[in-house]
Amino acid sequence: MYKEYFGLKEDPFSIAPDPQFLYMSDRHREALAHLIYGMKADSGFVLLTGEVGTGKTTVCRCLLGQIPENSEIAFILNPKLSVIELLETICDELEISYPLGNSSVKVFIDRINHYLLDAHGQGKQTVLIIDEAQNLRVDVLEQIRLLTNLETDKRKLLQVIMLGQPELNEMLERSELRQLAQRVTARYHLEPLSRDEIEGYLTHRLAVAGVERPLFPVQTINKLYKLTSGVPRVINLLCDRALLGAFVSDENSVSPKTLSQAAQEVFGKKGAGTSRVSGTQQWMLVAFLSVVLVLSFVFLVLLFISPSGQNGTEGHEMTETVNRLSPGSDSVK
Repeated sequence: MYKEYFGLKEDPFSIAPDPQFLYMSDRHREALAHLIYGMKADSGFVLLTGEVGTGKTTVCRCLLGQIPENSEIAFILNPKLSVIELLETICDELEISYPLGNSSVKVFIDRINHYLLDAHGQGKQTVLIIDEAQNLRVDVLEQIRLLTNLETDKRKLLQVIMLGQPELNEMLERSELRQLAQRVTARYHLEPLSRDEIEGYLTHRLAVAGVERPLFPVQTINKLYKLTSGVPRVINLLCDRALLGAFVSDENSVSPKTLSQAAQEVFGKKGAGTSRVSGTQQWMLVAFLSVVLVLSFVFLVLLFISPSGQNGTEGHEMTETVNRLSPGSDSVK
């Protein structure tokens, strides 16, 4: 909707993992380098982890553009599979035929092994890429490890790249998966962008979309970093909505106010930084107000009972009561 208004040829902040929009920050460059190294090293397992939305899948898409043409790729996007379903999916991805309705692990393994040997004989490299790998079951991970057992004297016949959230690292620390963990020879954890990298990130994506002039002033970028903590996917969501808001308001760039409004629309009021009082804070506030009310009542009683020093005994007792009820007294809990 706002593309023509700003002179954009494409949507600069789409959340699709388009490699041409990948901003090569230092950490993204290192992540890609680790994947490439693992591919060339024939190590068996390569691991890329990172928080949700940090760009793992986009880096992997970029890797696919650099894989040699003689490579055969099996890409699994939904790893919530049983062992049979995993083997069936691998066969489907690599176009390996198998008996319809087969439920035998051995039949699948034999077909896959035959395929890997044949591909190796033709000088081809077979790569299995698994996205959202933190969702893999333990028995499925063990089956994947067993698939990598097929090897020659010099190389593995199946290369496995796993992309996942930090929980994947925790899974691999389990004792029953220690054999797999020992085969991971290249791993990298992708962190969110820094404040300075966000500025380069915005400039890069806008330039790819056809606009060279800055649409996000420095103050807006500072606020964007606070709102997103540098997570690229969240940056894209906010910037897309903010550009729409700037278009509707007939602005030439995105102001901090427009960005805040966009954050309220994307995250809701709670996500936009509205203050919330915790349960402990509420209890302390109620306790404080209760003490204040009690002290006010006691003060009024003292004022009416002993306005000129009469009823001294009662007044003295009231004074002691006030002291006991005061916030600093040990009697108030």
